[in-house]
Amino acid sequence: MPEPDALPADMDAVSERYRRFAESEAPGRSARYEEWAAGVAGDPAMQRLLAQIPAARRQPPLVFAVTRLLGAPEADYPTWAAWTHRHALTVIAECTARSLQTNEPLRCAALLPALSTIPGPIALLEIGASAGLCLYPDRYSYRYAGGPALDPVDGPSAIVLDSALRGPGAARARETLALPEVVWRAGVDLAPLDAADPADRAFLAALVWPGERGRWERIGAALEIVAADPPRMSRGDASEPGVVAAAAAEAPPGATLVITTPGVLPHIPVAGRRRLRAEIDAVRVATGARWVTLTPAGMADQWHPPLDPRRWSGFVLAIDGVPCAEVDPLGAFVEWRAEEPEARR
Repeated sequence: MPEPDALPADMDAVSERYRRFAESEAPGRSARYEEWAAGVAGDPAMQRLLAQIPAARRQPPLVFAVTRLLGAPEADYPTWAAWTHRHALTVIAECTARSLQTNEPLRCAALLPALSTIPGPIALLEIGASAGLCLYPDRYSYRYAGGPALDPVDGPSAIVLDSALRGPGAARARETLALPEVVWRAGVDLAPLDAADPADRAFLAALVWPGERGRWERIGAALEIVAADPPRMSRGDASEPGVVAAAAAEAPPGATLVITTPGVLPHIPVAGRRRLRAEIDAVRVATGARWVTLTPAGMADQWHPPLDPRRWSGFVLAIDGVPCAEVDPLGAFVEWRAEEPEARR
């Protein structure tokens, strides 16, 4: 089926985005996605097809996940491309209706060193919560390379999160590591996913990249925990006035409200990120809430003044906008750097 016309500039944008993904994001994580992305980068017909998807909905991980969800074979690029062309209108419609909702409980291993510095009990409010798997840091077990090993109060969890805590301040950070006492948990998302819903579980499974061993097993086990004790979930755009405040107003008195944004900010346009930051800041002023985020170091609008790219790269763990660690975006390591000058501002 022929695809609609696309502007050359949009096709160029698709080519560049997929080339960048193939060269710097997929290697080491998914050979299949690396091959598919490189194929798109050199295929004008596929670029024309994908350019029909809104720019905010045509990221490689989302497009690839949607095609797999719809039945595309995990085969070589020509086979995948032929399938995608045959189902072009369905792929375009499904990508347009969805957003990238990667939900990785291992991110709690990156959040925990920050959460451990905040006096409890705490009330957790996550922006971009997806199915809410990062709202349960107290229900998982943690095994940091070199120690410590942490388990929930009722014993080891079915989900064991392996990570590394390193860096110049790691020894001090290890001394304070502890599972938080979470007395309330809630999330805001444009399209919240239900941990108990088979269709939502299928989408989360499709978001796991081919070749990521053990990841779906971890996510699936976390879904069982969430489904047994669901969080409060609100559907809405957290960057719109009053949305964060309305969700925060439901938090119980006597608990420290902690707003988290683990990995969501890169998926929000610049103007929306600035509105969201203003909304979070307003809630912090009004309630004394804390803000814990995992955000790319290069997002200069989040750091004031911007971080030095020679000293900080990848993702940054920050508390109230102050960086304290460089982290793997999915939580595989935490390099604690809270003693560095930029982290003490």
